[in-house]
Amino acid sequence: MPDSAAAVVSPTGELSLRVALRAQRSVAVQQFHQGALRVLRPHYLDGSGQVCYVMVNPGGAYLGADLYVVEVEVEAGASLLLTTQSATKIYRTPGSFAEQRMTIRLGEGAELELAPDQLIAYREASYRQNTHITVHPTSSLIMAEVITPGWSPDGASFKYRELRLRNEIQVESDDGTGLLALDNLLIRPPRGDVTGMGFMEGYSHLGSLILVDPRVDQALADELHRLTISYDAYSGLSLTRTLADTTGLVLRSLSNSTGELNRLLGACTGLLRERWYGRAPLNLRKY
Repeated sequence: MPDSAAAVVSPTGELSLRVALRAQRSVAVQQFHQGALRVLRPHYLDGSGQVCYVMVNPGGAYLGADLYVVEVEVEAGASLLLTTQSATKIYRTPGSFAEQRMTIRLGEGAELELAPDQLIAYREASYRQNTHITVHPTSSLIMAEVITPGWSPDGASFKYRELRLRNEIQVESDDGTGLLALDNLLIRPPRGDVTGMGFMEGYSHLGSLILVDPRVDQALADELHRLTISYDAYSGLSLTRTLADTTGLVLRSLSNSTGELNRLLGACTGLLRERWYGRAPLNLRKY
């Protein structure tokens, strides 16, 4: 039976989280979870007042016809770091794809760092990830992600069927809502030899960094590009801007190592955390 969204009747897991600023500290003012999604108790990694939440999937993996729905809102002036407990694993999806739908809304001066562990697609996996983000011109977003092929019994790479990742970023202002970026990524490995030039340029892993912040400009893009050169990866950047001068940046890096991409993205986000927020680089120990 072909992949079909009609096969999904109800969400496998739902999570809703709203964070607001209270007495110079960011706290959850609304929290809901149902099914195979939840968050652990909040942590404060430093004295800045930023709250850290860890999303957990007790089932351990996404399977065929699974649907996960996540809604996150960061109110004006609040700051949230959202990560995952472990890698997101996509196993075989016979009959229908697995899907995650995420809606994010950032208020005036709000900050969100989205730093999930890597997404691993195993043999015969098909996965769709749709993320819709609405930001204020003064809010700040740092979103990093790594995609890697999972282990296969015959040792071959790219045994998954298809990955579709779509990020839509809208900017909300007094004059209405305008599109900042529509970022579509489709990875559909061909059959046979899939490691040669022409398909991901011979690389097996992909890293992405998406930024939206008033301080994003060409000088920052050039600085981040120089930073990527020292890593064993092939990287490229692009800038996007609305008519109201809200600027975003998308960085893509190809490599053959999850660790190398994590180090590259960690260096980029570490630079931004220190410069923009006065915070140390992330060191999320999850064991």
